[in-house]
This record gives sequence, structure tokens and C-alpha cells, in this order.
Amino acid sequence: MSRHPTIKWAQRSDKIFLTVDLPDANDVKLKLEPQGRFVFSATKGGIPYEVDIELYDKINAEESKVNNGVRNIVYVIKKTESKWWNRLLKQEGKPPVFLKVDWDKWVDEDDETEKTDMDFNDMDFSNLNLGGDHELDMDEQEGIEEEEEENKGDGIRKSKDESENKGDEIRKSKDESVAANPEEV
Repeated sequence: MSRHPTIKWAQRSDKIFLTVDLPDANDVKLKLEPQGRFVFSATKGGIPYEVDIELYDKINAEESKVNNGVRNIVYVIKKTESKWWNRLLKQEGKPPVFLKVDWDKWVDEDDETEKTDMDFNDMDFSNLNLGGDHELDMDEQEGIEEEEEENKGDGIRKSKDESENKGDEIRKSKDESVAANPEEV
């Protein structure tokens, strides 16, 4: 009897990402059919794992790709039509328990056209009011940073010296109270 590996999925308008979480899988076999049938099998520790599912719509098996890693196997399945699917599987109803959404790769349909990488190379930060009363050139900024680093070290030394002095004051006040009332000792 075979088991089902955990499969995570995400989509874009033109492709589906299927990630099979099966570390150290052996004898990995995949069959993709243009009608949308996805058949996966592998073994791990002598135990067979299999999945046979019907995808929501047709796919382009020739343009689909696979990346067989150590921890998982990632399939990028090309859709025949560039459109968002309502669900992953053709069958309606609750999906199987081994099938989960891949939130790391998930992008909403509305967000797909937006640029997901934050690229600040062409931004001019000098026009932004980022605080401070005056503008610093780079040399002044480096000088201030170096001075702050030096002062940080001095602050640590001062704290150590101050704590040693407090210890001396405590010993002195204890000695003074003992000297003031020698009969109590």
C-alpha cells in the first residue's frame, strides 16, 4: 500500500507550482498528460509514495519543468491558456488532506502584475525628508558613525568604572556603620 506525500501548490496566470515535500526521495517518476493528469511516484526508505490527480484544466507538458532537490521536488507546470484557475483540481469539493496551499509562492491574481521585487536603484533619496535639520554629505556621515562607535566603547568602559565605584561606596558605607556602632557587632 502506498502513501501520499504532502504537495503544496500555488499558481500564476500562466503556470502552476507543485512542490512535493518528500526529502531523500528515490526512484522519482512523473507523468504529465496534456489533459491535466498529474501522476507522481517515488520511494523513501523502502516505502512507496504515489499521487494521481486531475488538474483543473489542460497543461503544456513539453514546456513544464522539474527541479529535483534534496528536500523536495518542485514542478513548474505550464498552462495551455494564460488564465487563473478557480481551484487546482478538476473535481469539486474539499481537496485531499495531502494537498496544501504554498503560501511562500502564492500571489493573488490582482497582485500578479505588480512588481514583487523592491528595487531602489533608481530612487533618489535626497529629496525625501528623512529627519535631521541639515543635509550631511557622505564624509560627514562617516565621521559621525565612527564617533558613535568610539563613544559606544567609552560608554561600556564608563559603566564598568561606575559599577566598580558603586561597589567601593557600598563597602565604605558598611564599614562606616560598623565603626559608628562597634557594640552591635
